[in-house]
Amino acid sequence: MNEISVQQVADAMYEMVKEYHGKKNLKAMDLIKAMREKFGEGTDDKLSKQAIRDLMESERCTYSYVGGSYIVLTPGKQ
Repeated sequence: MNEISVQQVADAMYEMVKEYHGKKNLKAMDLIKAMREKFGEGTDDKLSKQAIRDLMESERCTYSYVGGSYIVLTPGKQ
């Protein structure tokens, strides 16, 4: 079985956030569940959380607080 890298998961999450931008707010758990479906059992929660951290540190995404915590594209970087 191929190892799935944090970067692969982060890129897939970024594409998903980009796809839903302006249509639906995505919570971290939404992304984690979607990555489990996309990559299968090789994607554990720890790997997904590292990917989310990578998105935040690279400033591709940021957190938005609107009655809850959502992951959105970083304003001005779309």
